[in-house]
Amino acid sequence: MNTERSAGARASTRSAARPDGVRLQKVLAQAGVASRRAAEEMIAAGRVAVNGEIVREMGRRIDPQTAIVHVDGSRIQLRDDMVYLALNKPRGVLSAMSDDLGRPCVGDLVVERGLVEPEFEGRSRNRLFHVGRLDADTEGLLLLTNDGELGHRLMHPSYQVQKTYLAEVIGAPERDLGKRLREGVELDDGVVQVDKFRVVDVIGNKAAVEVVLHEGRKHIVRRLLDAVGHPVQRLVRTAIGEVKLGNQRPGKFRPLDQIEIGSLYRSVGL
Repeated sequence: MNTERSAGARASTRSAARPDGVRLQKVLAQAGVASRRAAEEMIAAGRVAVNGEIVREMGRRIDPQTAIVHVDGSRIQLRDDMVYLALNKPRGVLSAMSDDLGRPCVGDLVVERGLVEPEFEGRSRNRLFHVGRLDADTEGLLLLTNDGELGHRLMHPSYQVQKTYLAEVIGAPERDLGKRLREGVELDDGVVQVDKFRVVDVIGNKAAVEVVLHEGRKHIVRRLLDAVGHPVQRLVRTAIGEVKLGNQRPGKFRPLDQIEIGSLYRSVGL
């Protein structure tokens, strides 16, 4: 079985090593990984793999449209037709690319932003889809892409990709609240456990708390905090895996960089 896998990997690598392809160091430089000189040093140091095989030769040519390249274990996206965007979804906007009732939705923002952002010109927005959902009243980080395989894995519960939320809640959290949430709370559709919990701030009878979990059930953070006696007044998703919202303004998009894209691939085993 290992022999078959090795043979398959060799065959796959040969298919990517094309005499009419592009030199690997040039591909890495064009992808923004490093300068061509620095890319050559990476290759010589054995830090670059093509279709699972470490490549050290400077003359290797590949097809950027089909080759799978990793640098230091992180996958590098080489195709220029792939789109990876981070949106700070505003409150009141639906997580949908269109809405029959004419309500504000993410698709509207995509169209509007396409009119003013020349870096997205020529890229097909019709094929973009949002990765997962945020309910209309929840703000924060939403990913959009046309990478179907990555999007599917990020949404699939088996990969347990962590999401981080900042919630403004009513009531000062009890000292043992974090422990209770990590041990699990029974909801009407089963037990939910958080991966991490911390109190960010407490002012009077209100608090800001951070919740990290890999659950994807509907309204899960709101239902969870309500179940432990702390109704949510405002909820913002601040991170998906290692991709962070940062100081991105509501309604604004930004392209993910190669490090962020690589972290998403790594989180789902690609």
